[in-house]
Amino acid sequence: MSGLEDLYREIILDHYRNPRNRGTLESPPAIRQEGFNPLCGDEVIVYLEKTDEGNNEPKLVVRIDGRGCSISQSSASLMAQSVNGSTVPEVRKLIKDFKSLMSIHETNLGGEPEDEASLDPVDTDKMGELAALQGVVKFPVRIKCATLSWNTLLQAMEELEI
Repeated sequence: MSGLEDLYREIILDHYRNPRNRGTLESPPAIRQEGFNPLCGDEVIVYLEKTDEGNNEPKLVVRIDGRGCSISQSSASLMAQSVNGSTVPEVRKLIKDFKSLMSIHETNLGGEPEDEASLDPVDTDKMGELAALQGVVKFPVRIKCATLSWNTLLQAMEELEI
């Protein structure tokens, strides 16, 4: 096993053991969205709130909760760490990049097939610690574990109408 794979494994385990942004936000004004994978029992709860930045672009505040395997829970932690304090356009780009990283070519939440051409190659150097999850694609059954929190975040954004 390469040193990079060892580093990625350590990042995943660290986020599993010490999740970032774990907790709740008062609902309302925050949205509470639950995600569940019935195949394995993973559960993720995403709390999402949009801040009022006056004339500036609003930022998102994210907290997570849940239980499940190390992949689902570390992905939720990495997602919350990456999204917290970002603007909506930044988050939408990050979601697109993460889905490209996971090579997701499935039906999107709206029920229409995603255009594979819209999934551009990702510069993993710019993904930071999220790149640690790229090894998940070697195990297709685990991709749903890694994307559960991201799909739940998308649902929360739709609920907030952003």
